[in-house]
Amino acid sequence: MRFSLRQMQIFDAVGRRLSYTRAAEELHLTQPAVFAQVRQLEEAVGLPLLERVGKRLHLTAAGEEVLAASRETLDAVERLEMRLADMQGLKRGRLRIAMVTTAKYLVPRLLGEFCSRHPGIEASLTVTNREKLLARLAANEDDLVILGKPPSELDVVATPIADNPLVVLARHDHPLAGRNAIPPERIAAEPFVLREPGSGTRLAAEDFFAARGCRLKVRMELGSNEAIKQAIVGGLGISVLSRHTLALEGEAGPLRPLDVAGFPLMRQWHVAHPAGKHLSAVASAFIAHLLANRSGTAAPAPAQQATAAVTGPAAAAAKMVCVDDGG
Repeated sequence: MRFSLRQMQIFDAVGRRLSYTRAAEELHLTQPAVFAQVRQLEEAVGLPLLERVGKRLHLTAAGEEVLAASRETLDAVERLEMRLADMQGLKRGRLRIAMVTTAKYLVPRLLGEFCSRHPGIEASLTVTNREKLLARLAANEDDLVILGKPPSELDVVATPIADNPLVVLARHDHPLAGRNAIPPERIAAEPFVLREPGSGTRLAAEDFFAARGCRLKVRMELGSNEAIKQAIVGGLGISVLSRHTLALEGEAGPLRPLDVAGFPLMRQWHVAHPAGKHLSAVASAFIAHLLANRSGTAAPAPAQQATAAVTGPAAAAAKMVCVDDGG
């Protein structure tokens, strides 16, 4: 019985996703290529590994055994790669980072600087929404994740790396632009354009207004910060977004932060990883780089641990994978 490490990697993705299409997206392959590799693996094993019941894909008993063995093998190979990379210091290595969308105004620049200093590092950056990011964190799919509020439902170590002030944004000619200390009750009467349910930014905004007995009038839900900014410019409403989202046009552009009592909501960006995870030398060095460039406070705070049960050029070396525009 012979099968390759690549076949194990592909079957691991299919087995976790229970979808050829999603596995192909994760591996950056075509769906037929993934299907062909799984068929070859089944021929090598001599047993069917997957079966389709209705529209859903399921693992057979043999498939469950092969998936467990594949996961064991891939974990062993990853540990070996990590030990070898550690022996070489920062001359070689791999760094996989996942982050929520709003962090794209901060993290890519810092990652680019890190890769320029360490040209032997191969880095990848996945951008996704908070819900999918937490699933990746629970599954330990990345070396590090960048997010706002650390999840209370997962056992993670989270270290603050930068301030992330949330502001109320309106079009520059909005009737409330220029007014001081606007009561939250007055703002709550305006139509809002917000992120999708589950977004960290939206949760923070809704919690703020709910604590003051206000319920927001959500006129529209959009899946990206840039789309929300365009909706505001189009006169569709106001929103709560990170001040970092004004990085490109600045505060002299078509959008204005409103002076709302209680705002800005001061949040922080965190770099996080599962508790107990052995960080590679590369991952540890990148955390040090983030802390050395930390903005918003004078000195780095100690790592915070949130505990709960888990159910589960040189810069050209960095790849960005925009999986989903979430925040």
